[in-house]
Amino acid sequence: MSTDHSLQQIYQRLFERYGPQYWWPADEPFEVIVGAILTQSTAWTNVEKAILELKKANVLNPVSLRDLPTDSLAQLIRSSGYYNVKARKLKAFVEWLGNYNDSLERMFASDIPQLRKELLSIYGIGQETADSIILYAARKPIFVIDAYTHRIMDRLGLNPDYGNYAALQTVFMSNLTHDERFFNEYHALFVRHGKEVCQKSSPFCDGCCLSNLRI
Repeated sequence: MSTDHSLQQIYQRLFERYGPQYWWPADEPFEVIVGAILTQSTAWTNVEKAILELKKANVLNPVSLRDLPTDSLAQLIRSSGYYNVKARKLKAFVEWLGNYNDSLERMFASDIPQLRKELLSIYGIGQETADSIILYAARKPIFVIDAYTHRIMDRLGLNPDYGNYAALQTVFMSNLTHDERFFNEYHALFVRHGKEVCQKSSPFCDGCCLSNLRI
């Protein structure tokens, strides 16, 4: 089976199993970006608590976050873990966004390579976070690679170099039509399957919808 056909089969089986995932769970693009930074090394439920605190404090916007003392910001996002470091990361992002006069529309006007390059230059933003911002906030077609994607693709024998972000991303970007909604749903389905079935230490292989897939 060709790689492109295998990837389509994986998506189809996951979608039939779980249905649409409605990602990213946020009210607007800036919230997506904040969530993408806060979700590093923590569960999404902890991020939701932190975002709720930012909303209650009425500071979930670039200007307020820039003006807020770093220590105060850290306390508001305490539930997300590594809160002192993440506060500095949020500060770094909003400082950079000031170059665009806090306009996400202007920021998103850049093409994917340029936007990705700029995001990766910001303190605390790595490849997964940058691509999450591009896909879920800017709504541009780029495939996000995370631990779930690595794990599932490795177990299926389709991960060319485990742990190599760029190599696995190329598998998807080179074999699938570049469609933002499709990439959005595909990545979200990987997250769902990785959490519920293809777990790190105790996978439920007997009930896996991908277990008998012929690659």
